[in-house]
Amino acid sequence: MDEIITLDYGSGGKKTSGLIEKMILPAWKNPALSELGDGAVLKGAPEIVFSTDSFVVDPLFFPGGDIGKLAVCGTLNDVAMCGGIPKYLSCSFIIEEGLRAEELEKIIASMKKAAGSAGVQIVTGDTKVVEKGRGDGIYINTSGIGFLKHPGLSPGNIRPGDAVIVSGTVGDHGTAVMLARNGMLQSELKSDCADLSGLADLVLSSAGGPGKIRVLRDPTRGGAATTLNEFIENTGLCIELDENRIPVRSEVFAACEILGLDPLYCANEGKMICICSLDAADKTVEIMRGTKEGENAAIIGTVSEKYPGSVVMKTAAGGSRILRKLTGAQLPRIC
Repeated sequence: MDEIITLDYGSGGKKTSGLIEKMILPAWKNPALSELGDGAVLKGAPEIVFSTDSFVVDPLFFPGGDIGKLAVCGTLNDVAMCGGIPKYLSCSFIIEEGLRAEELEKIIASMKKAAGSAGVQIVTGDTKVVEKGRGDGIYINTSGIGFLKHPGLSPGNIRPGDAVIVSGTVGDHGTAVMLARNGMLQSELKSDCADLSGLADLVLSSAGGPGKIRVLRDPTRGGAATTLNEFIENTGLCIELDENRIPVRSEVFAACEILGLDPLYCANEGKMICICSLDAADKTVEIMRGTKEGENAAIIGTVSEKYPGSVVMKTAAGGSRILRKLTGAQLPRIC
């Protein structure tokens, strides 16, 4: 650990993992937290799924969404990736003095619309106001509670021969926010910010029976490459990807080329990665493609034991490269 906390510790990559594993986990360690999933499955009758997240995106409004929609969808998705059906949200605002009331009204309305579309209620919350210069407009924390419908999802279930699926194009959110932040390029690209709870439930209910879906995850900070590394690090497994199979919008590819970014490390807020048994892969993709959220779903790789603990991609040029966890903050303040 460094002596001070820098922006790199918020990247979702190696330094974020180090902060969690060296400082937070030892202090708070318990079975639910030690899973280090998007949320925690808690014992009870019935079992519940609980997740919390904070949102500090810059700018507050971007093509395809805003901080309010992002706060609702991001937490709903975390609950859904654990196999839960989201039911309730809390919301806490930290508002900077000087935020226009009109902007706050838009954010609140956006949250209402997103929660209503998902059939979820915002049932409790808190509001604080800080002095001008100390809050960058508004920060939002949301916590979500749902009931566990599909138990047993875990990276520990992954086996050699499994298929790696992504529900759509990668890198949309991070690239759209970066373009909106800098005003560098004119583009019609929009964030993919969306509620995935319906898609996750559909896949888990229809993909071929219990245990066929090993794990789900929405690849937010650090992008798809970092999420895949988290699945297999410190194991004897390898994830082998085929670059030609990975769906990337032409606008995202072009913008990343100009900005010096890699779409596989750009945040997503409306996509999920699914690892499933090979015999359930085609059915899973078919189910996804029948929905708006999964219309560009694709099988992008397989699990093997060839390069233990590594994510390796066969490039479009015919070579191979190792995709490691994101190091540093490629795109800070992205969610």
